[in-house]
Amino acid sequence: MMQGKKIVLGITGSIAAYKAAVLTRGLIKKGAEVQIVITPAGKEFITPITLSALTSKPVISDFFSQRDGTWHSHVDLGLWADAMLIAPATASTIGKMANGIADNMLITTYLSMKAPVFIAPAMDLDMYAHPSTQRNLETLRKFGNYIIEPTTGELASHLTGKGRMEEPEKIIEHLEAFFTKRQTLQGHTIMITAGPTYEKIDPVRFIGNYSSGKMGYALAEECAQRGAKVILISGPVSLTPKHPNIQRINIESAKEMYEAAIEAYRHADTGILCAAVADFTPETVADGKIKRTQNGLSLQLMPTHDIAAALGQQKRHGQRLIGFALETNNEAANAKEKLTRKNLDFIVLNSLRDEGAGFRCETNKITIIDSNKKTPYPLKTKQEVASDIVDKLVSLYNKDS
Repeated sequence: MMQGKKIVLGITGSIAAYKAAVLTRGLIKKGAEVQIVITPAGKEFITPITLSALTSKPVISDFFSQRDGTWHSHVDLGLWADAMLIAPATASTIGKMANGIADNMLITTYLSMKAPVFIAPAMDLDMYAHPSTQRNLETLRKFGNYIIEPTTGELASHLTGKGRMEEPEKIIEHLEAFFTKRQTLQGHTIMITAGPTYEKIDPVRFIGNYSSGKMGYALAEECAQRGAKVILISGPVSLTPKHPNIQRINIESAKEMYEAAIEAYRHADTGILCAAVADFTPETVADGKIKRTQNGLSLQLMPTHDIAAALGQQKRHGQRLIGFALETNNEAANAKEKLTRKNLDFIVLNSLRDEGAGFRCETNKITIIDSNKKTPYPLKTKQEVASDIVDKLVSLYNKDS
């Protein structure tokens, strides 16, 4: 799966930089094209001449060549690459990446990178365990980067603990697994709903909810990265899809989402209903702003269209439909009933009683329920949760083939 892949390999100032030669050679033997970007400190541990001999490319370290003024475009590198790998990644570089401190060519390349980024930390055990390092790594995970965990063993300090950069062959296995996974949705069209809906009361007020859209957008990015064409029907959120395979349709109300979903599902082989759609909407919307009175205000609400039920009835042979259930009590029983009633292939259950799950969180804790079993997952980032959900979807496709 590495054949023809374009890899930007970032090397920083760690003793583990000597492993970069083995890593570079291994990537090239797998068929990858490697462009190395090295920090000034990295050149103190391994020479650009060695690395250039392995890649047959000049090693990039500075923004421009001191000899002839040739400009090295970090933007072009960000567009060229299929993946960026930073190995070894020191605590200093990890901190700069997490906080956008673009004071060298490697960091500016990272900040311009359109492709997935893999980070292989390497440092002494106390530096790795320090709260600031762990906070920075968590920030990078939330940005959607992939952390290749260091191993436990003897370190350069002659202490033993966690901080050794993972071995080159294992790092290559991580990249191979990623690129293999990227092909699993090739040829599929997936409709995803995300975010809240706003139900107007008057021109300035609405009924809404706390959904940020992060789970739905993480699912859209995961599906697109695996090769699918994604139709993302989004309520009002501050997020922007990154992958070019994502077509975004903006809606505001539950009625608009219903109409868009009915139409999009006709052209999709799978629907993932992640949006937090209002169950009720005002029966009438005032033409002007409703003024404050001493008598209070009563709203007459009517139910909105049930998107999941409508799509479940519309579902063709071979189409898939995945729903979400956010519950506060009798969680599993309610989700299982919804699974059957709405003709879903599986349902993703959230409980508001789980700390770190639900709205306004960077993490989520889910249980996937189908007709045969329920599978609980631990608390993870929403990007990791999206990967688990899509893995389940892929398993359904594999059963069909």
